[in-house]
Amino acid sequence: MSYARVKPHRLERAASASLRHTRRYTGRPPAAGQGAGQAAGQGAVAEAPRADVVVDCGWGRLIFAHTFDDLDRMIDTLRQEAPGTRDIVFYLQDPHVALSRAPQELFLDPSHTFRLWLTDYRPSRRRPKGYSVRRLRTREDAEGVQRIYARRRMVPVSASFLVATRNSRVLTHFVACDDATGEVIGSVTAVDHGHAFADPENGSSLWCLAVDPQASFPGIGETLVRTVAEHVQARGRAFLDLSVLHDNENAIALYEKLNFRRIPAFALKTKNPINERLFTGPQPGERLNPYATIIVNEARRRGIGVDVLDAEAGYFCLTWGGRSVVCRESLSELTTAVAMSRCDDKAVTRRVLERACLNVPAQAVAGEPAENAAFLETHGRIVVKPARGEQGRGITVDVRDAETMERAVASARQHCDTVLLEQFCEGQDLRIVVIDKKVVAAAVRRPAEVMGDGTHSVRELIEAQSRRRAAATGGESHIPLDAETERCLAAAGKSLDDVLPAGEVLPVRKTANLHTGGTIHDVTDSLHPELVEVATVAARALDIPVVGFDLLVEAPDRPGYVFIEANERPGLANHEPQPTAERFVDLLFPQTRGVF
Repeated sequence: MSYARVKPHRLERAASASLRHTRRYTGRPPAAGQGAGQAAGQGAVAEAPRADVVVDCGWGRLIFAHTFDDLDRMIDTLRQEAPGTRDIVFYLQDPHVALSRAPQELFLDPSHTFRLWLTDYRPSRRRPKGYSVRRLRTREDAEGVQRIYARRRMVPVSASFLVATRNSRVLTHFVACDDATGEVIGSVTAVDHGHAFADPENGSSLWCLAVDPQASFPGIGETLVRTVAEHVQARGRAFLDLSVLHDNENAIALYEKLNFRRIPAFALKTKNPINERLFTGPQPGERLNPYATIIVNEARRRGIGVDVLDAEAGYFCLTWGGRSVVCRESLSELTTAVAMSRCDDKAVTRRVLERACLNVPAQAVAGEPAENAAFLETHGRIVVKPARGEQGRGITVDVRDAETMERAVASARQHCDTVLLEQFCEGQDLRIVVIDKKVVAAAVRRPAEVMGDGTHSVRELIEAQSRRRAAATGGESHIPLDAETERCLAAAGKSLDDVLPAGEVLPVRKTANLHTGGTIHDVTDSLHPELVEVATVAARALDIPVVGFDLLVEAPDRPGYVFIEANERPGLANHEPQPTAERFVDLLFPQTRGVF
């Protein structure tokens, strides 16, 4: 857009206000009409701005640099950062000077500051479908926020802090909740600068926008940002600021879509372990996938040496105290070739578990069409899968007719010459991770699904949901637009080109694998004792130190199960907040337990 087409007063405002906002206070009251206590349409008397302002946000403190007239006092305040927290100095005027005072302790945060002028903001006509946004009210809400922070690997905030500040005039916590389950699926915090320090610029800021990476509803992040904007706008604030990492392309795209614009404001942080990756630069093995990265990060945290051997394939070597162990993600040299081969072949896995007196489905090797048809007729509904393979490739679930079965067999043979026919069992898909013969994590896996909006086709909904899943999993999860997806849609009487009515939920895959868009929901704390016992028995039968079992269960908190398969290289990054990486490194290097 040409500058000639922009009104001059808008350019002047955009430039002057953002620079003006980084000046230190002079101690003089703001000009008439600019006071923080003067909301739109009100005649309140402006309050003099306060000095040396620090706001506790639970995850750390916001230190408003422009309220300090002494740089050394501001740095001393930052030095008082509590262990396990992340303090942020915001609106820093002279970052180069501040860094020169403590170059070994501080660093300039590699984030951009964005501003939304609330006089320009216009609410959206679209209303949330399937979820709603409200203020945080209960401890259950706070615990839901904690779970999302853990899944997003954000600095944790205690539930007690969130509950204690739910009626604060400085901090306002909002949550997005699933209308059907009541589960918290997103959160955000607003900071009112007027109530915090009588801001003469009459501003506000947004922090800790977080959406459950497995939420299927579109637009949750946008709705949360809009909720904050409308909340502070109603309070008469002039603008809404936020800080976002420079490489967070998805978030930046959202903010720019909502008309946020970058301003020249800087942030300062301490060189603590939480911030390490921000000031040390890219680490060796930065290209490792999430399943290797979670282990490597835990090893580095304990001072264990890491040598990345093949980032693309997830190979690395861990060394501590003269001992070295080569790993490929969660598969290590401690897993023998025999144990690995037992898990690699699904038919062998089934026989081993059956001999251990564990429940397994009926199974047969696919052969001639007549033999296959006889197996199908006996069981009515079957699963067709390659005998060897992973990540759900080549698996067709809930096959009910001979024609579909033969197509599924041909598809499975593209991945392995031996194809298995297996009795189909109803139930929830449960993954149990066992490390060192102890259950460490359990999660229910659900197949990919989309929600209609009355506008977009099923194809467009799948593509949008697939992009969100990929962004949330570092590219590990996406929904394929393949023959299996089309088969699942056809079974529901839909096609890729149909427009799904607003609010209608449509499953688009039968398998619940993460790599084909499935979602994972932690149930470790509610796992039934029988399921804990059978998982440890199965690990001993396979004689394997690290394994992920797939079972079908009526419910994870009830007895009854059927073993489906075992994975010798389970993804440990899928089970937050359970300490899967910690227990894996404990197994490899037990002497480092409890090392921080």
